[in-house]
Amino acid sequence: MFKKSNEEMPGGTNNGNGATLIGAGTTLKGDVHSKNDLRIDGTVIGNIQSDAKIIIGTSGVVEGDIISNQADITGKVDGDIRSKELLQLKGDSTVTGNIYAGKLQIEPSATFNGQCHMGANVVEISKNEQQVQAK
Repeated sequence: MFKKSNEEMPGGTNNGNGATLIGAGTTLKGDVHSKNDLRIDGTVIGNIQSDAKIIIGTSGVVEGDIISNQADITGKVDGDIRSKELLQLKGDSTVTGNIYAGKLQIEPSATFNGQCHMGANVVEISKNEQQVQAK
């Protein structure tokens, strides 16, 4: 019934790079740190940081700051977003907060209220400023 090895399952891989899912109907209070991709379809009240890509689904809600290499937002974010590479605001997404992104793509149906800072170095600069202010 259950197989121990991915080699026995057709199409199975074991690369150790699994994405984390916070499903719809789930509320998480606290900061989230991940080295892998992260998809949020539920609610996170706290800051989120990932070394990979963060996806906020249509039912996803984040009340806190987001820091990642890439981010796709189709839900709601109330906080600052720092994306080193590409940030995409898709569909009926709503972002209330400042954006720091290497590159930015906004669909016409998305809503964004805040300041936008773009460029390859702007995300690193904003992280350094935040660390200095925290001390």
